[in-house]
Amino acid sequence: MIYIYSGIICAYFIFWMLSWREEGKGPFQRMALYILRKEQGGRQKKGCRRNWQRDMHQRQLGDKLKTLQPEVAVQIQIRNYYMSQYSILLKVVFLGTMLCLGVWIAARSSPLLMEGGYLQRNSYGEGDVSVALSARTEGNEEEIFEYVVEERKYTDEEAEELYEQAIRKLPEIICGRNGSLEDVRTHLDLVTKMEGYPFAISWESDSYSIVNTDGTVNNEELEEGAVVALTAHFQYEKQAWDYQMYVRVNPIAYTKQEQLRRRIEELLHLQEERTGSTEMMVLPESVGSVPIVWKEITEDGSAYLLLLVLTAALLLYWTKGREPDRKLETRRKELLLDYPEIVNKLALYMGAGMTIRNAFFKMGEDYKKQQKERKRYAYEEVLITCYELQSGKSEKEAYDHFGKRCQVQVYMKLSTLLAQNLRKGSNDLLRVLRQEADNAFAERKNLARKLGEEAGTKLLLPMMMMLCIVMVIIMIPAYFSFMV
Repeated sequence: MIYIYSGIICAYFIFWMLSWREEGKGPFQRMALYILRKEQGGRQKKGCRRNWQRDMHQRQLGDKLKTLQPEVAVQIQIRNYYMSQYSILLKVVFLGTMLCLGVWIAARSSPLLMEGGYLQRNSYGEGDVSVALSARTEGNEEEIFEYVVEERKYTDEEAEELYEQAIRKLPEIICGRNGSLEDVRTHLDLVTKMEGYPFAISWESDSYSIVNTDGTVNNEELEEGAVVALTAHFQYEKQAWDYQMYVRVNPIAYTKQEQLRRRIEELLHLQEERTGSTEMMVLPESVGSVPIVWKEITEDGSAYLLLLVLTAALLLYWTKGREPDRKLETRRKELLLDYPEIVNKLALYMGAGMTIRNAFFKMGEDYKKQQKERKRYAYEEVLITCYELQSGKSEKEAYDHFGKRCQVQVYMKLSTLLAQNLRKGSNDLLRVLRQEADNAFAERKNLARKLGEEAGTKLLLPMMMMLCIVMVIIMIPAYFSFMV
């Protein structure tokens, strides 16, 4: 994995060197601009063989962005949009790769396996340390071990209590890979230490030919089951206890690989007994005449983290791509909510004797005073209409453009009414506007009711989750009390 991380970082460095002359606020924006410029240059070289699907997508995107920000040129908005998309993607991948690299380095920064086959053990009271090892011998498959290197003292009463606890757990511990002590078919784990207990344990057997004190079970030539008495001698400081148990050994046959693994395990236990009081545990150098090559297995989860980072980057890129559509939907709902107010103001101002042109100017001036508080899409379109009227466009063109820019049916209907009034002339416009205002307020009530229902529907999922949590909180204690 280190080669993948190094390759990604080198690629970023090359991009940074190539894009340092670009005009951007940071290295990621400059790299994004460099990519955009190269893409544009590549498309220009192709000439007529342009990607029509991409061109269509850019035209659709330009229409959406122009609707949201009509005051900014479309090409600038498209460029800023893609620059934002690419810079976010580059930033997420770079930071995620650096995080993965940190995880990879941390997994290897404090190895327990020293050169020469030594394992660093903790001092007394610091707890045991677990290490994953792989053993490789010439001509055999690699064996993997999860090994615990024990730490390097209690009153007599506390030691006695710990002893009572230890002998209750001892039968289960020494079983090893056997199902129980009544059916022993593989080597026993006659531990010399128990995790969490300070005792040194030694063993005696009434039949060393079948079960040795190191836990070796010699049942290859055993024809029928045999009962063996094992005595565990617990030693802690000056206190000593003896505990006897019986095991039934049944015959079993091992493969060559299983015999090798057992032998290596035996050597590990022997080395633990020999070097239990030293700072270093010396690992076995060979099995018979075959040397052992030890290698520590580190848990490196950086590859999964990199996959998660790349997935998050793509998801973020996709979410960012959906942002214009979400903004357009928000704009549409806001336009519908503001429509009754705009129609009512037009009717009010025209009823006071103003012309349609002056009514638009009045709404624009009122909005400018409150523009810093909150931006409203409908009044932004009113302002643009005022600017068009001031620049010399005819009222009919300005009102037509107003309806087309809003892209909502009710505004198109309003612009049509205003344009028809200018073309044909009508004394009923005020009455029509008042009627339209009444209808718009009724539609706004329906829209508000619909939005309320949608909000209630969205709350169903968290409510169901809360209900499930409450049921679990109630049922689990009741279940355990019933079991007791």
